[in-house]
Amino acid sequence: MASSLALSSMEIAQSEVDLAALVETYSALLFRIVHSVLRSRTEAEDVVQDVFVRVVERRRLLGEVRDMRVWLIRIAWNLALDRRRRIRPDQMDASFAESLVARSTAADQALEEARRMTCVLREVERLPKAERHVLLLSAIEELGTAEMAQVLGRSESAVRALLFRARTRLRERLEGGRG
Repeated sequence: MASSLALSSMEIAQSEVDLAALVETYSALLFRIVHSVLRSRTEAEDVVQDVFVRVVERRRLLGEVRDMRVWLIRIAWNLALDRRRRIRPDQMDASFAESLVARSTAADQALEEARRMTCVLREVERLPKAERHVLLLSAIEELGTAEMAQVLGRSESAVRALLFRARTRLRERLEGGRG
């Protein structure tokens, strides 16, 4: 009895160490991904917390996970999309666009840059869902085509095609808006 109690205490301690390492290693990446979807710092922080709650709930399965990074990204991505369905896009654009503008930019330039970003974000919202998703994931530099394919449950060639179409369509719409 005492040995099984000691073993479970060791397992708990090990899972806490692993969780702390996971949080330290992946929380910034997960935040960037979720923030790109939700465009709200508070909502993104909540979702990242939810990801790690899911990890704790499934800690016994951690040994079966082949690629921890992709697994965590997929959880974060799905939770962000679920939460996103409850938020109107116009609730997010202005403050998110302002957060993307460099702090060192002069006030008049910052205002213009925020307007341009808002325009780009609106056009991204108008893209078909699959194209929008792959474009958002590709904006996170740390995700390659193979990882995006795993997160989205698509083939690498499908991801490349979606990304090409999304970039082309976005470029055309933005250039068409200027003329």
